[in-house]
Amino acid sequence: MFLIAQNHLQLILEVGIFLFISLVFCLNLLPLSLSVVTFLSLFLAGGFTLIFGADILLLFISSSQSEFTHPFGPLAVLAIVTALASLRVMQDSGVDVSSLRRLVILFILGITIFGGLMHRSFLLLWILGLFIGYFIISKSFRRKSFLTLRRVLIFLGIGAAGFGLLELVSAITGMTIFSPLLRIARIDQYSFSSIKMVLKHTLLIGHDSASSFWGYDGVAFSEGYITLPMQLVLMLGLPFPVFFGTLINQKDTIDYMLPGIMGYTFDFGYLGLIGLLIFVIGTIYIGLRLLKIYREEREKNTKRYLGKEVLLIGSLSAFIAQSLIGCFIFNRTINGMALLTFLFLGCLILAQTVTVKRRV
Repeated sequence: MFLIAQNHLQLILEVGIFLFISLVFCLNLLPLSLSVVTFLSLFLAGGFTLIFGADILLLFISSSQSEFTHPFGPLAVLAIVTALASLRVMQDSGVDVSSLRRLVILFILGITIFGGLMHRSFLLLWILGLFIGYFIISKSFRRKSFLTLRRVLIFLGIGAAGFGLLELVSAITGMTIFSPLLRIARIDQYSFSSIKMVLKHTLLIGHDSASSFWGYDGVAFSEGYITLPMQLVLMLGLPFPVFFGTLINQKDTIDYMLPGIMGYTFDFGYLGLIGLLIFVIGTIYIGLRLLKIYREEREKNTKRYLGKEVLLIGSLSAFIAQSLIGCFIFNRTINGMALLTFLFLGCLILAQTVTVKRRV
């Protein structure tokens, strides 16, 4: 019975442990050569381009969309950055990668346009993820620093052009869902009041019942503001408080346009905030240490870890980007279905610390 989660936090931890163990076996048992990882990254990049394109097409045709950019946005960063790192390895080995590079650039343009039209938060995550990915690749392969004034200005220009284009599309089509200015205006409407509420009612563990929508007595804790996908909770038949229907408006007080550190602090208390920061900082540190080890092995002409190295570069870039956007800008980037992606990326990094020895 102790394995059955009693609240949302326990379910999150149990799913995280399950993902970690599963990925340990996958990374050690599957033949993750450079060619295999490259093929998978290109396949996923193409798939996400199609998925995001279909989602935005549905928005124009029927005003209905699935918002795939929330859960799959970081995975798109993982796929593209992994592909770029693979191309760098092959190029250093004397392989002509010009055709593959054009394909990757095509995927980048498609994901940028389709994902950016759907969500401004994705556009921020996407540009930040690519920026971090290029920086890590340049450092890992000891190339000239990627951080030049020209490239920084180019990234800022792309971001500004993207937001300007979205505002223009919003004005032409009359669809306010595309307007970045409207989203910024809603920060004042939702975020500031929510931040005040969080700071006023948060305790060391959870929050006081005066701020609980469920009417609990005493301390409220892990009430579902931060949760794995609602479909997962319902499928497992777990008796947790779940927001759905009209209650979504109540959850938006914490989830909508609020930094993740605030959302996690409110639902789990200040100890929950500490746990989140330890997980994020610890995972990034371990990933960078592993990357240094892989680089040293590659420079010794050891090709055993090339597949894992480029996969680590992609997963680390995606995890850092999702962590920064989720923790400090949009709570929704690390909540719900996106939380499952967040756990997957973190475990994908941490699982590389474990090596299963095989008996010959």
